[in-house]
Amino acid sequence: MKIVKLYQPSCSPCQMVTQFLESRSIEHEAINVLENPNVAMKYNIMSTPVTILLDNEGNEIQRSIGFKPNELQEMISKLQ
Repeated sequence: MKIVKLYQPSCSPCQMVTQFLESRSIEHEAINVLENPNVAMKYNIMSTPVTILLDNEGNEIQRSIGFKPNELQEMISKLQ
């Protein structure tokens, strides 16, 4: 499983998600939706940040929109 964070560079909540994940030493893939519009379309991203937990086949298990520490912690617990 892995965590993917879709963000925009100027987004304050996006930076908060990054800090939250990094403070817990969680490896994640960070995708700038402005530079990767095809990925944003693939995951139907309407706003940022969006954090997605994917299984090993790339299927979505859980999604968190915005900065929601409880949801992010729930995702992290599923990684372990």
